[in-house]
Amino acid sequence: MSTMTIDQTLTFQRVQARPSGSVRLTRRGRAVVVVLALMAVLAVGIMVASGSVATGDAGTPEPTTVVLVEPGDTLWGIASAASDDGDVASMMDRIEKLNALDHSSLQSGQRLLVPVS
Repeated sequence: MSTMTIDQTLTFQRVQARPSGSVRLTRRGRAVVVVLALMAVLAVGIMVASGSVATGDAGTPEPTTVVLVEPGDTLWGIASAASDDGDVASMMDRIEKLNALDHSSLQSGQRLLVPVS
């Protein structure tokens, strides 16, 4: 006859309890935290940028008239005829800005918006 013996020794493992206030994040949890942080930064950026959008209220538009450029006309001549106060250079600047001109050369048949003084 053979005898069998069973070893009934109990072994205890020490499990360290986490402090009551700590949180352990998994990989998915860290990803959620990163996504939420990015969304918060994006929301703040949109709110800040929305304040810089033009309101479209540029005041009352400047009254203008349309002048058809004839052969031999110059921007100086058109500006001097349109300026009542004699400040031809500032009138030229206003005409260039209104018509988005890169230079002061004009072509015959061109239509120009000219401010009415």
